[in-house]
Amino acid sequence: MSLLSIEELKELVEQPQGLCVSIYMPTAQLGSETQQNSVRFKNLIRQAEAELEKYESRPTNLGHFLEPAIQLDEDDFWQHQSAGLALFISEGFFRFYRVPIDMIELVVVSDRFHLKPLLPLLSGDDRYYILTLGQRDVRLLEGNRYGITREVEIEGLPQNMDDALQYDETAKDEQRRQGGGAGRAALQAGSYHGQGGERENVKEDLLQYFQLVDKALHDFFRNRHAPLVLAGVNYLLPIYHEANTYNFIVEEGIQHNTKEQTAQELHAEAWAIVEPLFEANQQKAIDYYHESIAAGKGSNDLNEVIQGAFYGRVEQLFVPVGVQKWGHFDPDSMELEMHNEAQLGDEDLLNAAAIQTIFHGGTVYAVEPEKVPDNTPVAAVFRY
Repeated sequence: MSLLSIEELKELVEQPQGLCVSIYMPTAQLGSETQQNSVRFKNLIRQAEAELEKYESRPTNLGHFLEPAIQLDEDDFWQHQSAGLALFISEGFFRFYRVPIDMIELVVVSDRFHLKPLLPLLSGDDRYYILTLGQRDVRLLEGNRYGITREVEIEGLPQNMDDALQYDETAKDEQRRQGGGAGRAALQAGSYHGQGGERENVKEDLLQYFQLVDKALHDFFRNRHAPLVLAGVNYLLPIYHEANTYNFIVEEGIQHNTKEQTAQELHAEAWAIVEPLFEANQQKAIDYYHESIAAGKGSNDLNEVIQGAFYGRVEQLFVPVGVQKWGHFDPDSMELEMHNEAQLGDEDLLNAAAIQTIFHGGTVYAVEPEKVPDNTPVAAVFRY
């Protein structure tokens, strides 16, 4: 597995019962270095066994409990890795994810899974879309800073111009008699030339086609704010801009045929366009946090932030990657316990705050510790 969605995150939070083991490790992807993956993995499994031994409620047969993970340890598995590997094990439950994030080695045993290292994949602050345009093919792709994450299936999205405009042979014959055939033939050949009526007929067809594409995308993009990058031969992009009704389309696009490009190549071009936008947006988020602190609508107090996250008050949250704050929060009694070192039954409170923020529709910025505003352990903006 390699794609972690919000739905899968909810499954990791809600389904497991009893003790939960979370294992994170960096993975080598090339050559002889991949042999170190198995060595590192075995050490982490032994560490998980040692952590489980501390619990009276541990499974009676630890080997059987960890067996789904242990079975992965084969040469072929280690030859097909990304930058990191995340594994989640509980009684009758096992998931693993190859992830494009550089991981540190970490084993956490608790009554819930430790998910914060994965939050950069889900935070939403770097999500973007690519719309590939062609007369015979239109696709919507979703990506983030790590790559293309999926192709989005849109009901009713036109697959080609002829079907969208419902051209049949009778209509084509009529178009030829009206002098538009040459323009259409030029379009089918992949060019955009001609003069007068021919050129206008082709543009009118494309505009009508792209209006239908935009209409099909309307419901999906409602309430979204992620940048949309257009990709296609250069004469198509300005016509789609004319048809577009989405407010967050990027003026600059990928101006060539992308049909033969790999996902990695397409991501590299799109990310070069959208990365400056995300950097500017993150700085705006930091400025917004400072304004909210001054207005009494922000906090860097972990107790207050935890409570706000569980009750859906957190609009925006900064948490540091690689830092844990151990303890326990009871949302019923509103009581928070914090410990310098992890104790039995503890959870990472930063992890809990981030997950609750995502579940309630807030934005999480999982950043390097020095990038949390004011160099605090956590920083939040409240909705109210």
